Amino acid sequence: MAESAPRILTVTELNRLARDTLERAFPLFWVSGEISNLTRAASGHWYFSLKDAGAQVRCVMFRGRNSYLDWQPREGDKVEARALVTLYEARGDFQLTIEFLQRAGLGTLFEAFEKLKTKLQAEGLFDAALKRPIPAHPQRIGIVTSPDAAALRDVLSTLRRRMPSLEVIIYPTPVQGKGAATQIAAAIETASARAEVDVLIVCRGGGSMEDLWQFNEEIVARAIHGCSMPVISGVGHETDFTIADFAADVRAATPTAAAELVSADRQALLQAQAQLSRRLSRAMQQLLSQRMQHMDYLTRRLLSPSQQIAHRGHQLQQWQWRLQQAMRQKLGRQAQQLQSLQQNLMHLNPQAILSRGYTLAYAEDGSLLKSVQHLQSGDGIRLQLADGQASASITDIMSGENSN
Repeated sequence: MAESAPRILTVTELNRLARDTLERAFPLFWVSGEISNLTRAASGHWYFSLKDAGAQVRCVMFRGRNSYLDWQPREGDKVEARALVTLYEARGDFQLTIEFLQRAGLGTLFEAFEKLKTKLQAEGLFDAALKRPIPAHPQRIGIVTSPDAAALRDVLSTLRRRMPSLEVIIYPTPVQGKGAATQIAAAIETASARAEVDVLIVCRGGGSMEDLWQFNEEIVARAIHGCSMPVISGVGHETDFTIADFAADVRAATPTAAAELVSADRQALLQAQAQLSRRLSRAMQQLLSQRMQHMDYLTRRLLSPSQQIAHRGHQLQQWQWRLQQAMRQKLGRQAQQLQSLQQNLMHLNPQAILSRGYTLAYAEDGSLLKSVQHLQSGDGIRLQLADGQASASITDIMSGENSN
């Protein structure tokens, strides 16, 4: 029986099988090396090689990945790459597809950063309760940075634009390189000892983690924490964080932002002042108008002396007329009451009784006789009649029982 003919692969099939085998055998991993033959294509993709003393490998980092980096790699940079192994089928080239790229040694730096941050945080250097407020209107600003730094020019330009009257004192120091952390701390301590500014800005421009590392040193953090005036950290760009940021009273995203924090906007203040002036003027005009209207009202009510006399005379006449009316009413009521009393008195008048035929008898001593028991035969009496008096002598006494 004839043997079956072996399957013959095309070059495309061979490369595809090799690519599949490589991608299955090498999941995402880290590799370190030195960049060489770096090319930035018009498409935005980066092509380069990673090499060491014994070998090299082609690499590609597509635009969608390299756009996330905040630094630009250069020829000769030692880097660490997170990559996938693949094979470019069209040429059969073995290559790495780079997913992320960082400078070599950053892992060690990040570890040191986190270790110091944890230590100082445990000591309370970053405690929010210890943060001091930034003065609203400082008179003098201190700046700790390099005199040649672009950050200083940005800060001074911002201060000059926003509030030209602010005084500025610069405490010069290197902000990069070996031993710079000690000099930065010394400059902060000098500003603290002199106590001649209201607030202190510690700043420098952006850079790599290595460039900014001097602001991650413990000596700088402790100098900021011990400073006698509030400290603003304006180190790097918005995405950069250093230990100095955590130790400072306020962290600014950039040196320019730090300058804006300590300086009121002069134009905004002038506009606010003009607006307040207009509001005050309107309020004063409204108040004057109200007072003038009130004065007009009082003027209409105000009478001259002759008008007041006439007015008072008219009131007096009214009061006199009302008094007369009250007197007439009072006298009328009194007359009616007097007439009623007179009528009652007439009913009780003894004279009226005598006119009806009655007689009053008085004893010799003048007392009114009310009973025969007070009489004896021969007693003299006086009789009061309606039209006069008469004298009589008692000759006979009869009691009421014998009067019939």
